[in-house]
Parts: sequence; structure tokens; C-alpha cells
Amino acid sequence: GGSIRQPAAYCGIVGLKPTYGLVSTRGVTPLAWSLDHAGPMTRSVADAAIMLQAIAGYDPEEITSQQIAVSNYLSALRGKTAQLRLGISRDFFFESVDPEIQAGVNEALSILRKLTASTKDVALPVNKITDRTVIAAEAYAYHAEFVAKSPGQYQPPTLGQIRSGADISTVDYIIAQRELTQLRRAVRQPFETVDAIVTPTTPIAPPTIAAFDSAYRDPAVPNNISDIRRLTLRNTSPFNRYGLPTISIPCGFTRNGLPIGLQITGPHGGEGVILQLAHAYQQATDWHKKRAPVS
Repeated sequence: GGSIRQPAAYCGIVGLKPTYGLVSTRGVTPLAWSLDHAGPMTRSVADAAIMLQAIAGYDPEEITSQQIAVSNYLSALRGKTAQLRLGISRDFFFESVDPEIQAGVNEALSILRKLTASTKDVALPVNKITDRTVIAAEAYAYHAEFVAKSPGQYQPPTLGQIRSGADISTVDYIIAQRELTQLRRAVRQPFETVDAIVTPTTPIAPPTIAAFDSAYRDPAVPNNISDIRRLTLRNTSPFNRYGLPTISIPCGFTRNGLPIGLQITGPHGGEGVILQLAHAYQQATDWHKKRAPVS
């Protein structure tokens, strides 16, 4: 969970994951129907708003598409942020954060405090078991036939993850679906007192290709992974479970010139709020215009 925001954060661009069901995933090879999202990756928040305006909307031919009101996202960019209440979710999302990531996010928070009415710490529910169960079961349901015919077409870690779904029982899957529904209801509560919630997009800087490729200690065991691989998705995957709109925007660089991402989340259907705040941040900074030197 993070195929939009994680690469966006690691490439110094904008990545927008919409509310679950707002953008049709028809034609997209699924990993897990209950968790999959489709959204734009762009240079700026304004470009993301333009893209979202073009692709958002109900699709009667796609089973996970939902009838969610489509706002005028470009108009949202012109909204005032001075009345917005900002939440910061420190528990879990700020744990084991690289000091340089922490410094970049803290600097971004100091700017956001000036742009908004208030800030407060908020807690978000986290349930990692539900995620793994749903992904394994639903991935196997779709890919089992292809895996049986052409296993060599899959990367070993992906193949191991998909095959693990064969061991998920009907009872386990039903329980996980119930927990997912409960989680998506519970996560609406924090937005009774805040309008948007901020976290680092990733707790660590982009790893080297060698470190990332060696992250799986045993490709045959999908959950036996190193801290590197786990941490790259740790802060993004919960928001797939929540089904909430979340945007990653660049907020700095490490000393080695690696991008740092800031993640802003809004309530269900609240794309306008996160676009408004993210755009205001980009108007107040120029991180999205900077490029690290490439040698």
C-alpha cells in the first residue's frame, strides 16, 4: 500500500491517492480489490488537481467504484487555509524516523502552522494483520490461474506473496473484512476535531537499489522481509486501509540530496481540503521546484 505516494516521495514529486472508490480502477491489474487505489503523480499540486478532475467519478462497470461527490478541485486550490485545523499523528508514524526526515518534516510543520488555524496531536488506529490477510487472499483469488500457468512471469517476492493467499481460510478473510470495515469507520472520528492530518510519507530516505533488492531474506516467505523494505511502506499502507484521500508532497532533501516527502490526509471525500493545504504549502515554499544534483 503506497504505490503512488512512496515513489512520489522518493522522486521528489507529488503523489495523490484519492478516497477509495473515487477513481475507477477498471483496466488495472489488481493486487487487492478492497485496498487498491488509482491516482496521479505530478510535478505540482495544481497539476494533480487537474488530473484528478479528469479521472474522478463513478464508474458503473467497476465493482469498487463508489458514488462520491466530485468537487471542483481547481477551485479548491484557491480556498483559504487560515480556518483549517491541522492534526499531527505522532504515534506509530513518527517512530523510527530518520533524523534527516524528521528535520525536514518538522520544518514543513512550522510552515503549516502559520498557514492554518490550529494544530493538535491526534491518534490513528493501526491494524497491520487485516492488511496482510486481505492482500494475500484477494491477490491469490485473481492471480492463482496465472501463477499456475506462468510462475516465471512473476518476481519471486511477488510470487511468494500471492501463493501465501492459498493458506488464508474463508473465516480468516471474513474476519479481516469485518475488521477493515470497522477500521474505516473508526478512522473518521479524528476528523471531528481536525480537517487534515500530517505525517512523514516515509520514515527513511530512499534506499539504494542494492539494499532494496536484498531486502527479502527469503523470497519464498512473503512476510520475512528486512526493516528497509518494511519501513518504505510503513507510513503509506495504513491509509490504503483507511480508504482516505492522502497526498505526498516534497518538503526537502537529505544531505545526500535524496527527497523527503510530507503526507497530508483528509476525511472521506476530502480531496479538496488536502489539495488546498498542499497547494498553499507549495505557494509558501519552492521544494517542488528544486532538483537534487545528479552526478
